[in-house]
Amino acid sequence: MKKMKIKPLGENVLVKPEKADKKTDSGIYLPESASEERPQQGKIIEVGESKNIKVKNNQRVIFNRYGVTEVKIEGEDFLIVKNEDILAVIG
Repeated sequence: MKKMKIKPLGENVLVKPEKADKKTDSGIYLPESASEERPQQGKIIEVGESKNIKVKNNQRVIFNRYGVTEVKIEGEDFLIVKNEDILAVIG
């Protein structure tokens, strides 16, 4: 992924949400539109300038589903997440 032309301010973080395939118990994959729930996992793309931010670029995180702002940058969907709404680092 090329360097983003956007830098979050303060304690905000830019996250690329992960699209998880939904699979039923019988093995049928459901399309993304079948679920109204927003993804709760993503990859950190950029972090704000605050020293309170503990995550780094390229880390996978779990975040609060309702504490995000959806943005579209160069045709791709991203989320701006407050540092306090990042719940865990994966891996």
